[in-house]
Amino acid sequence: MNDDTRRDRVTRFIETLNQARELGLSVEDAKEGELVLCLPYSDRIIGNPETGVIHGGAITTLMDTASGSVIICALDEFELCPTLDLRVDYMRPAEPRKPVYARAETYKVTRNIIFTRCEAYQEGGETIANCVGTFMRIGKEATPKGYRDLITGGEA
Repeated sequence: MNDDTRRDRVTRFIETLNQARELGLSVEDAKEGELVLCLPYSDRIIGNPETGVIHGGAITTLMDTASGSVIICALDEFELCPTLDLRVDYMRPAEPRKPVYARAETYKVTRNIIFTRCEAYQEGGETIANCVGTFMRIGKEATPKGYRDLITGGEA
């Protein structure tokens, strides 16, 4: 699978997620086992109206979505992989009025579990948060064919 196919699959996948659509998440880059998503700044995600700082829940959703979606970039065939565990460590608040990016990677893929790590950051800035996640592989056959076809564009 090439990077354009990875990007297309991740884009179709996140478009099926209500929270990702509401937040306006978009794919910045997709490679084998790596993914970058963008969370654009908007008034809807402000956690502190006095400072304009983004709510931590929006950043956690960005990181969870990136961590789960990077699996699409690691596997040749699409399969749903539910989150087993996600640990997020916040380092500092995001700067107001700037987008936040999440860079995720798979660092171990086993027959049953996929392990990911992710960093949220802003252009030219320090790390906002880090997370590690574990995801359960349920197999291609456990994912409804219609949904698989939607994500893969009917390719596989």
